[in-house]
Amino acid sequence: MPRYSEEFKAKVVEKMMPPNARAVADVHRETGVSEPTLYAWRREFQDRGHAVPADPANPESWSGRDKLAVVIETAALNEQALSEYCRCKGLYPEQIERWKEAAMAGSADPQRLTRDERAAWQQEKKRVRDLERELRRKEKALAEAAALLVLKKKAQAIWGDDEDA
Repeated sequence: MPRYSEEFKAKVVEKMMPPNARAVADVHRETGVSEPTLYAWRREFQDRGHAVPADPANPESWSGRDKLAVVIETAALNEQALSEYCRCKGLYPEQIERWKEAAMAGSADPQRLTRDERAAWQQEKKRVRDLERELRRKEKALAEAAALLVLKKKAQAIWGDDEDA
């Protein structure tokens, strides 16, 4: 099993990062490093706090962890450095600002539900579940009735309108 230097790992992982992020399979073909190893390196860099998104082409679909890493990386940057960072990563400053606000809102103390609110919420949840169950039952019955109607029409078309009633 070959050993790779940290510099090599960093360079390879950088190829999988925005703005010109490449698929793991492409990097595998280029470098000869196995795909599971590349995924492990990407996860290792994420664990260290680097933003290494799974889908670099769509920043809005990044995990909360990656978004938070970007917010932390850019917290101390001035406007010019932030713009350069955004160009390098393929982001917009507005996105980072939105992610920062979401992180701050998410870290606020969650409001605890009172006993009555919790009971009402659970009752509403049960009601929704019951309604969904009833809807599924009715959809099945409707599908069955439609199938029977189609079969009846086909039978009439084949044998005519004679009924032995």
